[in-house]
Amino acid sequence: MELLAEPLDRALGLLAVRPLVALTGAGLSTDSGIPDYRGPGAPRRTPMTYQEFLSGEPAQRRYWARSYVGWSRMAFAEPNDGHRAFVDLERHGALLALITQNVDGLHTAAGSRAVIDLHGRIADAMCVRCRRRSPRADLQRRLDALNPGFLDAAGAAVEAAPDGDAELDAVGGFRLAGCADCGGALKPDVVFFGENVPRDRVALAYAAVDALLDPPGALLVAGSSLTVMSGLRFVRHAHKHGITVVIVNRGTTRGDGFAEVLVDAGCSQVLTALAGLVAGTAPFRASGAFGR
Repeated sequence: MELLAEPLDRALGLLAVRPLVALTGAGLSTDSGIPDYRGPGAPRRTPMTYQEFLSGEPAQRRYWARSYVGWSRMAFAEPNDGHRAFVDLERHGALLALITQNVDGLHTAAGSRAVIDLHGRIADAMCVRCRRRSPRADLQRRLDALNPGFLDAAGAAVEAAPDGDAELDAVGGFRLAGCADCGGALKPDVVFFGENVPRDRVALAYAAVDALLDPPGALLVAGSSLTVMSGLRFVRHAHKHGITVVIVNRGTTRGDGFAEVLVDAGCSQVLTALAGLVAGTAPFRASGAFGR
């Protein structure tokens, strides 16, 4: 990796002149009020694993009670400037595909079309028995009816968590809703820790990265610590095949050694500057725009 006095200008110079594929993480959605897992100052979190969720009703009650409270907040989250910048990049033909590790659906809500939801979307629920999918909003209404007063009892001070749940300990008495078709246990249609990403999504993401080989393009990582292999593998793949990797993230990442340039900054400002460059509406040097 090249050590540069002006990594932001260098990153923008690399990204603005070649086709792009983006890999986004939780740091992109913090400006929408959704906390991340590992950003500077983030509390230590231990999300439920897939194996724990399948262990039975006690774990499922704990998950859904927290998700029931958290959903009332995530459902109202709106795209931020970083999401809108990716829409602009796609509109101008610079962005070929957007691989997101986020489950909040904000890329699609902003208007991005070429989105690969690597870990699924929290807006859907799925039966673990019959695999039927249904809208998460419908499940929320069923849980409302089954658990009157639960939200009020939880209180407004409960801390939101990154995947649409909440930091909540008092879950006793929470009533679960089963699949409307077969009565099986419902889970959010997202990839839990310890669960494999569906092969077709992985293949689609690799194909998107491979499209950067000719003409030569760049993989832009935005707001991800790359701690889990589901995202890091695409950075390793790009680096192995000589594709330029640029990382924009607050703090270090597991993929730093594979990047040509690292920008330790917030995603919204950097991406807005990049979209402006591509559209021809922003000055090339970004130092002034960021108060440097």
